[in-house]
Amino acid sequence: MRHRSVADLMTPDAVAVAPGTAFKEIARLLDEFGISAVPVVDVDGRPLGVVSEADLVRRQASGGGAPMAEGLMTSPAVVARPEWSVVKAARVMEKNRIKRLPVTDDAGRVIGVLSRSDLIQLFLRRDRAIQEEILEDVLTRTLRLSPAALSVEVADGRVTLSGTVPRRSLVPVTVRLCESVDGVVDVTDRLTFTWDDTVGSSREPSAAAGEAPRGAR
Repeated sequence: MRHRSVADLMTPDAVAVAPGTAFKEIARLLDEFGISAVPVVDVDGRPLGVVSEADLVRRQASGGGAPMAEGLMTSPAVVARPEWSVVKAARVMEKNRIKRLPVTDDAGRVIGVLSRSDLIQLFLRRDRAIQEEILEDVLTRTLRLSPAALSVEVADGRVTLSGTVPRRSLVPVTVRLCESVDGVVDVTDRLTFTWDDTVGSSREPSAAAGEAPRGAR
């Protein structure tokens, strides 16, 4: 089980500009390709900075002339690596309040761009694909549980878990792992358990201790 990587979702062959690209040409590229920013790269394709719509608007509002990319860009460029998980990339975007991340290879050259809209694709995963990943990767491979003992229903990315797990301590673990699956919006926990292994050192079944198994929420 793994999160999708930046390489899985990025747009390859990113639109980029040279330091000497003019204001008007940058604006044209943003409009033509429907993007909100472009990386500024040197002759070797390594990012020097990024020019965004906000940079253009800020320059225009200041009443200045129409400079080149090197005078407009925000530098240094915040970049991502292709092997990053999309969770890490999303956190970097949020921390830096940006919508697009140039993706660089081992040599530091731009090989693609990851945008916020690319990340949204995760939440458009088909419910069946999410269900299969939970059944096969979370329950069977990771937790070694029998899928026959559990029910996994997925509707619009919302997961409902029901059935019985062997131990009470497995309930929060199962829920947490399901929440980490790409495309899951939230998880409703209706799991019950056979053994309560969270009270002292007892390994008695909860029913034998005079306590009914945990019911559905």
